[in-house]
Amino acid sequence: MDEVWDRVERLRRWLDAEAAPAASGDTRLLRVLKIGEEFGEVAEALHGALGANPRKGASHGWEDVERELCDVIVTAMVALHTLGPDAPAALRERLGHLVDRAGV
Repeated sequence: MDEVWDRVERLRRWLDAEAAPAASGDTRLLRVLKIGEEFGEVAEALHGALGANPRKGASHGWEDVERELCDVIVTAMVALHTLGPDAPAALRERLGHLVDRAGV
């Protein structure tokens, strides 16, 4: 899992360095809002995989949904890493809480 977080850190640093001057407001806010944008892409891919949009038909496959879900996960990890210095610990703690609460 350290390799995953190392890559997330690399993405966060790249985003910090490459952010447009117009996006220099609250980086935390922008990173969290980006999750919503990525979720919209999951929804679009899901509609396409199900052929639920009569105008577009079957425009996506399930592999598109998987890719978009991965984008949501990575975007959320980058946002979490932006919020605090120890994102891996925050995720471990929260995941432990959720597993305990579920009783599994």
